[in-house]
Amino acid sequence: MSLTRTTCPYCGVGCGVLADADGTIKGDPEHPANYGRLCSKGSALGETINLDGRLLTPQIRGQRASWTEALDLVADEFSAAVRDHGPDSVAFYVSGQLLTEDYYVANKLMKGFIGSANIDTNSRLCMASSVAGHKRAFGSDTVPGTYDDLEEADLIVLVGSNLAWCHPVLHQRIAAVKEKRPDLRIVNIDPRLTATSELADIHLKISPDGDIALFNGLLAYLVAEGMVDTDYITANVSGFDEALAAAKTCDPTESGLSARDLLQFYALWAKNRKVVTVYSQGVNQSECGTDKVNAILNCHLATGRVGAPGCGPFSVTGQPNAMGGREVGGLANMLANHLDIENSGHRDAVQMFWESPTICQQPGLKAVDLFEACARGKIKALWVMSTNPAVSMPDANGVSDAIANVPFVVVSDIMARTDTGDLADVLLPATGWGEKDGTVTNSERRVSRQRAFLPTPGDARPDWKIICDVAARMGWGDAFSYDSPSEVFSEYIALSEATRTFGRDLDLSVFADADYAALLPTQWPQNNHRFFADGKFYHPDGKARMVAIATPIRSLGSFRLNTGRNRDQWHTMTRTGKAPRLGAHLAEPYVEVHPDDAAALELEPGDLVQLNNGANDCILRALVTPRVAQGHLFAPMHWTRQRTSRSMINSVTPSQTDPVSGQPALKSGSVSATRFKGAWYGFAASLFEMRPTAAYSAVARTSTGWQIELADLACPDDWTVEARRITGVSGGEVAAIEDPATGLARIAMSERGILQAVFFAAPRPVALSRSKAIELIGTSAAPFDALAGRIKLGQPDPGVQVCACFNVGRNTLITAIGHGSVSIEDLGAQTCAGTNCGSCKPELAMLLRNAALPVAAE
Repeated sequence: MSLTRTTCPYCGVGCGVLADADGTIKGDPEHPANYGRLCSKGSALGETINLDGRLLTPQIRGQRASWTEALDLVADEFSAAVRDHGPDSVAFYVSGQLLTEDYYVANKLMKGFIGSANIDTNSRLCMASSVAGHKRAFGSDTVPGTYDDLEEADLIVLVGSNLAWCHPVLHQRIAAVKEKRPDLRIVNIDPRLTATSELADIHLKISPDGDIALFNGLLAYLVAEGMVDTDYITANVSGFDEALAAAKTCDPTESGLSARDLLQFYALWAKNRKVVTVYSQGVNQSECGTDKVNAILNCHLATGRVGAPGCGPFSVTGQPNAMGGREVGGLANMLANHLDIENSGHRDAVQMFWESPTICQQPGLKAVDLFEACARGKIKALWVMSTNPAVSMPDANGVSDAIANVPFVVVSDIMARTDTGDLADVLLPATGWGEKDGTVTNSERRVSRQRAFLPTPGDARPDWKIICDVAARMGWGDAFSYDSPSEVFSEYIALSEATRTFGRDLDLSVFADADYAALLPTQWPQNNHRFFADGKFYHPDGKARMVAIATPIRSLGSFRLNTGRNRDQWHTMTRTGKAPRLGAHLAEPYVEVHPDDAAALELEPGDLVQLNNGANDCILRALVTPRVAQGHLFAPMHWTRQRTSRSMINSVTPSQTDPVSGQPALKSGSVSATRFKGAWYGFAASLFEMRPTAAYSAVARTSTGWQIELADLACPDDWTVEARRITGVSGGEVAAIEDPATGLARIAMSERGILQAVFFAAPRPVALSRSKAIELIGTSAAPFDALAGRIKLGQPDPGVQVCACFNVGRNTLITAIGHGSVSIEDLGAQTCAGTNCGSCKPELAMLLRNAALPVAAE
């Protein structure tokens, strides 16, 4: 077997992968980002490379078309819009899923040839506030940290980052260091108790957006205790006095933490020189996200804890190429190579290098503004590449309507059906992971290759090639006449060389003579380089700037809504949704509710909750847990209109943004909550794909087909007809148990002795072992045994999945603990849980801890 070295397409950790067309997936032990480790999503990549649901030919208004027809139409419509309404009447919305080469040519076409900066990216939702904070502090969007710093630190502070679920391999890397060096201290700052909190020595349950009060308080404490580096500040930092004056006006207890907790954290930060502060979406996705970033950076700058091994601020990116997109100018407010649109010298240099007829003169529309312009009719032609804004943007229903309002919409994607693609006039089939070649840059500035190991399916083409084909038809063929992604990469490196006179941080000269085909994972400007070690920054005076930050005023509704991710899912599930074992961990959309709030809402186990923001609503399964604070709710963002009827959480998230970065405040929605009172609730498992139709429905793949959770406001006239409609089984035999007095219905459908589907309905949420029912689909199980919930004699119910790699359930683990397992290692030896990717280890630790609690006497 010949395995191809490539890079994982999920988060910004940038893990190396060894892959083969037969579905074999292994971690690359030689890749410095992961050294062979993979998370559950990465381990399951082999289950996601099939062609089910793939877009394989171009389509024009729902009809199959040739590439010539589709590309001619796209070029004609964009050219007409520019001619009739000006360059700013068109827009691209692109993605951190694109490779750097794709990103580069899209940016070049829009900014240098069409002449508008209306190209923004879903990275706006992810890292824009970090970019803005870096530029204010350092004079450039420079991430100074490296993964090695995590292993050299004496204190790691995780702020707004559920690393265990969102960047699992980094979490595992920290856990390994903690095991070797128990003196390493870890602080987890998060309004929720998460899987990451299991590894922490201290969990600070901060109030939402309390980060500024916390870190302003830290700055004032460090000054009061004489812990600032005055020599470093004098030589290398400006703005200290103003930042300190602002910090002193803050009350640290506005963070929501007690004076005792604050003092404990401040003292820990002060006494450990080697401090790494890792932050992510809990910081960035806020109306004051940029200020939160600078409040953190202020503390590192005031103590000189930046640019040295084992210390510094470290923003970790959410997407595989969010960093690469920033490098080539993928955001609407920047040029390629970290240059500034507002700087005429920068504009002239880029235009001269590209030999382009024009160059954008001002920043373009950021994501939220872009779709608002679509709604107002300002955008006449829109091209969405490799992302799904009709789901992922805040106010997703409004964004969907806005896209529908654009006269001409193009979507490049790998899937035939997405919520955004359903709104397109033209669909262009793109190659996906495993089929395309290019580069990505991870969170520590390391450029790695993605390499093809699968044949190109159908008529699909790489994104860079599609963009160049359109550019040629718009009259710019000579400037986009690349024959391969390596030629695009070479031009990108040459642009970096041509603009080095500006003294920016993005120095790619290490790649000037690189063999593209054999490119090894390499950091820019060179491996193991530490930015700012010499105290020199990128502001004109060479100094860093501390920023005066005021505490924000927060106004809350009845509930504060926080959104995020699940351990085993990615974005809108176009890829991870194909892997049944990834869906088994948390198979339907849910919202975490504090027990006291659940009692006030009169919620019982399994109930559904309806959230409303005054304009839209959504329905989610209530997960009652003390992990969230009273008055707070948490819901993941993965479910789409393809998978649910009314459970898209971004239908109720606000479109408010940070005024500096334009990043949406996806973690600070204000909603009301009420119990959803269905007339009936149901569950079905089927061999056939099912579609969401009821007032509440959530569909997921299973190991034997598909499952669906249901609830509706009116009972059907005939349960058997309803069961057939939902499960897609039209023939065969039916076995039914119905009790009109209680409203219970259980129906099994078989054909030629093979169980095709089961359907359960009741006036309250259906209680049964889903895993048992799912396992019987496609077998010769007797229909009435299936309806009784029975399974093979002597086979226990494994319970809800905890370990995705080996499909180990909660009941199996509890049994193992009862039989003497007292550690994660013991559980691994007995059940295999946690012995592959390790993503479930925090949950194993929770089960062990809970089992150790003494039973209260009655």
